[in-house]
Amino acid sequence: MNTDCVCVSTLVRVDAATAFEVFTNDIAGWWKPKVRGMFQKGQTGTLQFRDGRLWETYSSAEPFEIGRVLAWEPGKRLVVAWRQEGCAPDEHTEVEVRFEASGAGTRVTVEHRGWDALPAAHPARHGYSGGAFSTMMGLRWADALTSLIEAAAERESVALRPIKKPTR
Repeated sequence: MNTDCVCVSTLVRVDAATAFEVFTNDIAGWWKPKVRGMFQKGQTGTLQFRDGRLWETYSSAEPFEIGRVLAWEPGKRLVVAWRQEGCAPDEHTEVEVRFEASGAGTRVTVEHRGWDALPAAHPARHGYSGGAFSTMMGLRWADALTSLIEAAAERESVALRPIKKPTR
């Protein structure tokens, strides 16, 4: 098992351009981590892409820069340098998200790699190593993608609702 990289994918029932838009523009609505303080100890905030970076913003603390956007290809691919709580400014992993047409929807694949650059005892590993660490990270991303499926389904249902004509 490759413990340097976690890869998770799912299908959403929207086209690739919409899936990319939901992933990026609507991330504040669907990103609901079950781990408190993933980016800043004791804080849970809202994610947003702004100024070529991914941020977590808080109501009572300074925002945390998760990382720079390394590739932004709407409807195709997104790559972000990824830092978590406990990472020094020069320490990061990398998240690549691919959007590929598949049947009546889009396959969204998240590959989170570069964990070998962080020592085994690094705080971002939360005490896990080897296969246990890969499994934990895979489950976290799978949970996040479940929320993405729900957000995309909501977007699809809004798009499919009939437009009501005004009555006179």
